[in-house]
Formats: sequence, structure tokens, C-alpha cells
Amino acid sequence: MKILVAGGAGYIGSVMIPRLLERGYNVDVIDLFWFGNHLPDEVGTINKDIFDLKEEDVKDYDQVIFVGGLSNDPMAEFSPAENFISNASAPAFLAYTAKKAGVKRFIYAGSCSVYGYTVNELYDETNPAVSVYPYGISKLQGENAALQMADKDFSVIAFRQGTVSGYSPRMRLDLVVNTMFKFAVTEKVINVNNPAIWRPILAIKDAATAYTRAVEANEDISGIFNIASGNYTVGEIGDLVKSGVKKYLDLDVKLNIKHIQDYRNYKVSIDKARKVLSFHPQHDVESIIQDLVENKDKFADFSSPNFYNIQVFKNLKK
Repeated sequence: MKILVAGGAGYIGSVMIPRLLERGYNVDVIDLFWFGNHLPDEVGTINKDIFDLKEEDVKDYDQVIFVGGLSNDPMAEFSPAENFISNASAPAFLAYTAKKAGVKRFIYAGSCSVYGYTVNELYDETNPAVSVYPYGISKLQGENAALQMADKDFSVIAFRQGTVSGYSPRMRLDLVVNTMFKFAVTEKVINVNNPAIWRPILAIKDAATAYTRAVEANEDISGIFNIASGNYTVGEIGDLVKSGVKKYLDLDVKLNIKHIQDYRNYKVSIDKARKVLSFHPQHDVESIIQDLVENKDKFADFSSPNFYNIQVFKNLKK
């Protein structure tokens, strides 16, 4: 099977693609390589904007995976216009082009942020998506556009992902567990802005498993799937990072608890993904910390702008 991964040189793709290669798939990546290329040598690369793709460019692929776009709230709020282009229009155009070219499946990397504020309810895929922030709105628009093209000949699987964390060769330190780990190691303080807020956390190794399950799912399967390793309050995440760095690095760190209002609060059920895709996460926050510790020397310069998407994005716009 031949797979095209849009945005595949990023944080998720750099972990997911080696997993796909191990299972015998042929993988090419289309990317603008803002964050460099940390992919295995056998991956084919296309340095091109998604909007420059034509049908003939994708007709030889069996499946297309979209893990591109602007990947967090700070980037979306810095440039709302580019956010809507990259997160809503780009996947819509790519799915449309892939379907016309005869591709059989389109897999979309969405976000649980579409749920907005859930008032401590456990949300499944049937609950309303009410985000009022540019990032959440755009991810929902991209999801809706792709899903409306699904039919018996074109499967669309849309993931609503929890906050991904853990080590990747294309490392990020602007994700909640990774960020807390960075401050624990560098300043011996973990800042918790609101301990009551819920977040679904997705270990990057579980994310790679989810995409593998989607690639290998029955061709008749389409739909939305929540994907997470577990639901945690931000206060609990802080406690787990604190205990993790003590266990694995013998560091004593303090918690700096604040009570800053946050209008993003959600926890999700992954029962549908378990039942339909056989997605069974194997990781949790402690194993994410262990993963970060084991690879710490590979991202030792915590101040590098390459580890922070908003810094790279701003530098590109200068």
C-alpha cells in the first residue's frame, strides 16, 4: 500500500511514519519542512504547498493522511487568516483532490479542542462541538469538509485528538506535559495555571498506533473518533510530572498553582475508537515522562526556537 502524508515531517508524522514503514507501507510526505526533516531516508519527500497538488500527483496513492496545518491556539490566534486557510481549506482541498484522483481513504488529524467548554461532562462524538476560538473552529471546519465527501468508495476517518505529548525526533516543548517537563528540569518549578481544568492527553506513541489502526481499518469505515490516552485535570498532570521527574531524574520540584480562568475544558470518551478501530492506548502521563527522560539528550537545548511552533511561525513571517 502507498500512503501520502501531508505535513508528515512534523511532530506526529516523525513518530507515526517510522511505524508505518515497519509494517511494510510505502510512504511519501508532502511538506514545506518549516521544522526540518527528521524522517527515515526511505521516505519520499515532496517540498510543495498542498494547494499546488493536482490529481495526477495523488492518483497513485491508496490513502492520504492529513497531519498538517497550524497546530495550536497561539499560532491560530497570531494569524487567524492563515489558521483558517491551513486548518480548514487545506484539508478540504486535499480530500477533494484525493477523492477525484481515486484515493480510497482520507485520514484527518483533528482536535478535541472543537468541544470548547464541556462543564465536566464526558463527551463522545455525538456531543456538540462549540469552540469559539479560531483553532477549534478551523479544525471543525476541516473535519466537516472531509467527512461530507465520504461515500462507499471514499472512506474518511477524522480523529479528534487529545493534547499530544512525548518525545518526537521533531520535538515540541509547547505541549502541556512536555512544557511542564521542561520547567521541572530547567527551573525546578511546574506552573499550573488552573488545576481544575480537564484535558485529554494523547501519548505520541498511542497517536502513532491510532493512525496505524485507521490505515488498516475495514474500507467501509468512516466517521469521527475521539483519540486519547486518558483524561486528566491540569492539576493532576502537574502532580504526575512532579512525581515522574523525582522517580526518573531524582529531581525535587515545586508546584506553582494559579487559578487563571480558562474557557477550554473537556474530557472525552474513546469507546467508539476502541470498538470500531480496536484502538487500545498503552500509555499514560507517567510513561510520557519516562519517554521524555530517555530521550532528553536529544532536545537538550530547551531554549531552541525549533521546539516551539509559534516561534518558528513568527520567524517565517518576518
